[in-house]
Amino acid sequence: MEKIQHKYIKVNGINMHYAEIGEGPVVLFIHGFPELWYTWRHQMLFISSKGYRCIAPDLRGFGDTDAPLEHTSYTALHIVGDLVCLLDSLELDKVYLVGHDWGAIISWYLCLFRPDRIKALVNMSVVYNPRNPWVKPVKYMRHVYGDDFYICRFQVKFVYIHILFFISFKYLILVGKRFANSFNPPPYTIPSWFTEKDLDYFASKYRATGFRGPFNYYRCFDLNWELCAAWTGSKINVPTKFLVGDIDLTYNFPGIKKYIEGGGFKRSVPSLKEVVVMEGVGHFLNQEKPQEISNHIYDFITKF
Repeated sequence: MEKIQHKYIKVNGINMHYAEIGEGPVVLFIHGFPELWYTWRHQMLFISSKGYRCIAPDLRGFGDTDAPLEHTSYTALHIVGDLVCLLDSLELDKVYLVGHDWGAIISWYLCLFRPDRIKALVNMSVVYNPRNPWVKPVKYMRHVYGDDFYICRFQVKFVYIHILFFISFKYLILVGKRFANSFNPPPYTIPSWFTEKDLDYFASKYRATGFRGPFNYYRCFDLNWELCAAWTGSKINVPTKFLVGDIDLTYNFPGIKKYIEGGGFKRSVPSLKEVVVMEGVGHFLNQEKPQEISNHIYDFITKF
């Protein structure tokens, strides 16, 4: 870990922190919620040892990167803009892209807006959902999951939620009795793949910044829907590999398995090369199964 360098750069009007290690073709890692660049620590060490330059920023609002106050500063256009500015500032033309959770959503957007900057994509947990022109996302979520669904709760500007980011996502979300078998009751314990040192790192960063910035991503769902009307019907045309755990709640949302297995996902992502469903693996798969995920990434990017 001491080999990983930490740097700051001005992008799109904010100061961005990013971690970096290695030399060679660039792999850009995009973290999710409630995570930081640190979620990619295992993959960065492994992939860099194979002759790649690994870069993992703290996204806008996270960790040591600036966190504008207003939620309207957290649209997909802002976040992708930050990343494009990062590539430009580092004089990087095209990179390999790896994303997870919200990082997967942002990676889909980056491939949608600027496919010219991406060689290949390895995305995890969250499938590409094409824009539905007939209904706003939050309205749809309220209809399907109810007002207690976590994304619906996050729409409240000052919401106090006990975030246990170090445990499985399967009991982070309140989605109703039909998912009751996906939850674990308290007392909550640190899983074997997450150490006290890891917890201390995350806690120190969130203690300093709070959750306003990360929550603002969720508050932009409808705004993203409005701003991205011009991309309605657009497809992802970047070579893609998708990874998900079979006990990840995102994989068990209504309709997702059918979407993946029934060909809908492939139609939306025509260059989808491979889907890997990992048995017995939860949401934080890159930390839960670090070596397996590292191998999947390396095996895929070496093809392009």
